[in-house]
Amino acid sequence: MENTPIPVQTPSAASRHKKSLLVVLCLSGTYLIAEVIGGIITNSLALLADAAHMLTDVVGLLLAFIAIKIGERKADLSRTYGYYRTEILAAVVNAVVLLGISIYVLIEAYQRFQNPPEVQSKSMLIVAGIGLVVNIIGMMILRKDSEGSLNMKGAYFEVLSDMLTSVGVMMAGVIMLTTGWYYADPLISAAIGLLIFPRTWKLLKEAINVLLEGTPKDVDIHELRQSLEQTPGVKNVHDLHVWSLTSSVNAMSAHIVKEGEASQNLLLRALQEKTVKNFKISHTTFQIEEEGYEEDEVHL
Repeated sequence: MENTPIPVQTPSAASRHKKSLLVVLCLSGTYLIAEVIGGIITNSLALLADAAHMLTDVVGLLLAFIAIKIGERKADLSRTYGYYRTEILAAVVNAVVLLGISIYVLIEAYQRFQNPPEVQSKSMLIVAGIGLVVNIIGMMILRKDSEGSLNMKGAYFEVLSDMLTSVGVMMAGVIMLTTGWYYADPLISAAIGLLIFPRTWKLLKEAINVLLEGTPKDVDIHELRQSLEQTPGVKNVHDLHVWSLTSSVNAMSAHIVKEGEASQNLLLRALQEKTVKNFKISHTTFQIEEEGYEEDEVHL
């Protein structure tokens, strides 16, 4: 028997914006090379921290792009939901890498704060200024795309974190250039590391919630249950589950106990239309049951 692919009709949000991601990846990759060289020449921890974040940007953006390409593969009999989850895995990797880099910068900043080295502030400012422009362009490209996809949100946070780092590097450069106070370099580096934590932690929690098949934050499961139970012909609803395959692609299943002689086909159509139209759910599965039917175990 031929292994016939099972079509997936709903493209992920990230898939619709992969060209934007590729443009930002090229921009960030080009600047990374220049920044590493600049950081070594100027002996600036802030600039090297920025280069480290830029490296995670490039790796993270590349992972996000690869995940989108894999996620676009059609479903088959071994992956009946397709490969959507690769995008979520990429978001988790991005978040973990960002947290790791932030911790490294904090440790390095502490060590340098004890004995701050001299920094070539003017060259540092020039390199950081170029980086700021590159990151602002990247943010403008990705900002709108990040609203509907955790994978794209992870890529956006990568660029946002590096933009903050560039601003911090420039602030440190100005302080050192005008006052000669080299403590500014490790101090601002530490502040940048701390700033990145909250958003990255939030991204990680959202991605893990998807992997754990938690209820999507954009679906009110109580409102959904109430809506289903108010459908004519429905006596009650049980075993209601809602989860995400990836960002913007939600699925649900429910057992529906129908009332009296209600037409099963008409009831099923009404439930599907109501769910797809009123809630952000693209894949529905309903089990229609007669009154008196009981299962060994009932959930929710």
